[in-house]
Amino acid sequence: MRLSPLRARRRPDFPGPAGVARLDRRTKNLTKRLKPGDVAIIDHLDLDRVSAEALVACSPSAVVNTERSISGRYPNLGPEILVQAGIPLLDAADPELFTSIREGDYVHLDGSTLYAGDDAVATGTMLSEEAVHEAMEAARSGLSTQLEAFAGNTMEYLKRERDLLIDGVGVPSVRTRIEGRQVLIVVRGYHYKEDLAMLKPYIREFRPVLIGVDGGADALLEAGYRPAMIVGDMDSVSDAALVSGAEIVVHAYRDGTAPGQARVEQLGLVPVVFPATGTSEDIAMLLADDMGAELIVAVGSHATLVEFLDKGRAGMASTFLTRLRVGGKLVDAKGVSRLYRSRISTLQVALLIVAGVVALLVALASTETGRSFLEYLGSRWDDFVFWLRGLF
Repeated sequence: MRLSPLRARRRPDFPGPAGVARLDRRTKNLTKRLKPGDVAIIDHLDLDRVSAEALVACSPSAVVNTERSISGRYPNLGPEILVQAGIPLLDAADPELFTSIREGDYVHLDGSTLYAGDDAVATGTMLSEEAVHEAMEAARSGLSTQLEAFAGNTMEYLKRERDLLIDGVGVPSVRTRIEGRQVLIVVRGYHYKEDLAMLKPYIREFRPVLIGVDGGADALLEAGYRPAMIVGDMDSVSDAALVSGAEIVVHAYRDGTAPGQARVEQLGLVPVVFPATGTSEDIAMLLADDMGAELIVAVGSHATLVEFLDKGRAGMASTFLTRLRVGGKLVDAKGVSRLYRSRISTLQVALLIVAGVVALLVALASTETGRSFLEYLGSRWDDFVFWLRGLF
């Protein structure tokens, strides 16, 4: 007999991690309502790094995955992040879990079994650091197969979108002035918070056009900036960001269908629609490039092959080709933070020295000893001037 959530909370004898169950087949939707101490129940094949970091940030007592967190297709990074953070990960649990328990039920783990009250509702494999390490090593052997599939997807995307990639055909016009300016594109991905913090001096001095890709707009707001433009399918951006005054560019399918358009229009906003395959960060870069951006700085985007694969979708081939299209304009945020140094002009240094000397003189003139010292310096200066005149 299953215990109610209130009765279950009073049980003092739960042997393992316990908490309120939060369920969602889309991990990024789950993390929006996941609270510290909850048990996260997900359906995520090959758990990626971004999703794992989002889960860790929510501090759940455990994560239960009804799919295989590491399928062996490639060495995905998410499971290692979870177990290193000390969060128990029950892997390949019963898929019927989504129907056998409800949101808000109080559940607990005992070994490799998940219980709701006294009822065992799912069993799986509890992943340890050693098990994750072994699975990652085995997955590296399957990387060549994924490379072949990645190359095939890349060629297929190039055939479909060659006009857009080569000539910019289909890029819509926007009112935001980009030509000749630097652009900062923020994706809520890898280390986006740290990168934004490191770029504060750069943003302050160059004032780039700030573009948030879906939830990247909220990242900008959290960091104290207002985005000039928001690009994406609008599934992970807040209403507060949408009504912040930014220009909205809705990413649509190639046939023109734009699921996010209705949401934007319900807020009384008129968006620009950009039909294209690929990812929203790709079309943000293509838009900035086509509008004449001088430099494109990317925060939280994908840069390496493993990161492309870790995203877990064939469409990541578009990201690879987009970077070829944008070329030398694109710079990763980490490169900017390492190479950039705030520029201080000679005039500013001179003014700083003069201000220091004036402050010192004022301080000396305000004391008896200081005035005597200044008089001494004055007499020595007169002696120097007299000696200098004697030379001529």
